[in-house]
Amino acid sequence: MLKKLLIALLITGSAQLTTQAQTKVNNPILAGFYPDPSIVKVNKDYYLVNSSFAYFPGIPVFHSQDLKNWKQISNVIDRPTQMNFMGDRVTRGLFAPAINYHNGTYYITCTQIDQKGNFLMSSKDPAGPWSDPIWLPQVRGIDPSLFFDGDKAYIIYNGDAPDNKPLYSGHRTIRMHEIDPLTGKLIGDNQVLVNGGVDLSKKPVWIEGPHVMKVGDWYYLYAAEGGTSVNHSEVVFRSKAVNGPYVPYEHNPILTQRDLPADRKDPITSAGHAEFVTGPDGRTYAVFLAVRPYEGNYYNTGRETFLAPVTWKNEWPVVDLGGPEIPYTFELPYKTTTVKGLPPLNGNFSYRTRFENGIDGSCLFLRTYEPGWLTFNKADGLVMKIRPETCMGKGHPSFIGKRQQHMRCEATTTVRFNPAKPNEKAGLLAFQDEHHFYFACRSKDSTGKAVVQLYRSPQKGETMELMTERTLTTPNAELNLRIKADGARYSFEYSEGGQPWKMLDGNVDGKFLSTQVAGGFIGSLFALYGTSSGEASNNKAIFRSFTYSGNDSVYK
Repeated sequence: MLKKLLIALLITGSAQLTTQAQTKVNNPILAGFYPDPSIVKVNKDYYLVNSSFAYFPGIPVFHSQDLKNWKQISNVIDRPTQMNFMGDRVTRGLFAPAINYHNGTYYITCTQIDQKGNFLMSSKDPAGPWSDPIWLPQVRGIDPSLFFDGDKAYIIYNGDAPDNKPLYSGHRTIRMHEIDPLTGKLIGDNQVLVNGGVDLSKKPVWIEGPHVMKVGDWYYLYAAEGGTSVNHSEVVFRSKAVNGPYVPYEHNPILTQRDLPADRKDPITSAGHAEFVTGPDGRTYAVFLAVRPYEGNYYNTGRETFLAPVTWKNEWPVVDLGGPEIPYTFELPYKTTTVKGLPPLNGNFSYRTRFENGIDGSCLFLRTYEPGWLTFNKADGLVMKIRPETCMGKGHPSFIGKRQQHMRCEATTTVRFNPAKPNEKAGLLAFQDEHHFYFACRSKDSTGKAVVQLYRSPQKGETMELMTERTLTTPNAELNLRIKADGARYSFEYSEGGQPWKMLDGNVDGKFLSTQVAGGFIGSLFALYGTSSGEASNNKAIFRSFTYSGNDSVYK
């Protein structure tokens, strides 16, 4: 059933190809909540994956042939029988996947935090289907990745401090274990490759996201350090043997933004968690995560995927930003093929989804997918059953999310819904997590009048806070809902039956939806959502379309 719903993911449309000698690349290359990138090159093809936490489907897989044009081709977790995240907060779930390839097989390693821990999956085709997970209970830690060296395979990961006795908060290690990737069987004992970080005496924290690569006679181990916030960085070590000893680069970190002025214009911050890959021109490039705050450390778009070239200095890889700051745009020095007709993923763009052929693979459910509450037809569009579950809980509500991908953007939907009682609501969410969201919806008030309402997630308890309510003058007409985001300011508007837009609330606190306020590791979504608020219901809401438009000033 889920594969039918995601049919649009497989439709390439009438793509047009244009080749040019140099091409401007927009950063981030994957805008919005696409964190913890991992990349692999197989022949002329590139495949990239990201963390998805407690959203379903899990671990999106992207394909490119030039590092510029990307298309999502699958999700690794696309069957509830593989894994679900029921009972998890949305910011938990799947942390930091890594993708590798060896002898005709693609591998994914990842961590299901708070549950079964680390696992291994495989496929002969990155477009899927992917296998069920092989659980790795002996790999104690997070962020596992594989390294193939001849006929041997190793799993490298963030592990406990030596003897499980940390010297300070955030003291971790990078460990390695030989593994049979086909069975998940571990061979021998694990080894500590890095203790603490570059310099243990300086108490480095959260060494994580490790990868090993071999270039010439050197084995390079590189990892994030400093925690995935403003002190984030990427550091590198090298050794003549796969099991070390690994010596740190004397000019670490090789990537960070933490030493730049906090008041600089249009900052990109928190850079780290990188992986290197050889580009089509034979040079080395890095994908990594960073964020785009609109003020201080406030950002709503989550951690995103960026691209930059890598320069080799005295046989050490250093991320080359062309200056101290991560650029919003730069030129790739080789021919690329611009593919028109692909779903946009970077720069300024807009799109409209009518749901005639289902939904695409970028759409997100909460924790799993249970068939029966969602259908499509050409006459109506998306038909959503209103169920008791709410987005405040840890279950599977009637919820379909799309990422907020710009600081300045708007999302619009058209809903046809006739609520039977005040507990039945359907509309559009601006959603960060269970405790940080706004909900613009159609409902009824206590007297039975048709109303449009704006709610804020509860500050205490489980009851949403009603912020604004307007009586609808044409209660049988379709209702258009629009959310506008402008950094820290959000506005919510409505239109009855195609009439002029009216303001529901024009000065809503957007910082409430930021990672700085909410905590965790995710970004904001706009979501189609309906609920009967804990009571049984057979009612349905019809969403005719979803429209998104983003326009940030840095992409002119």
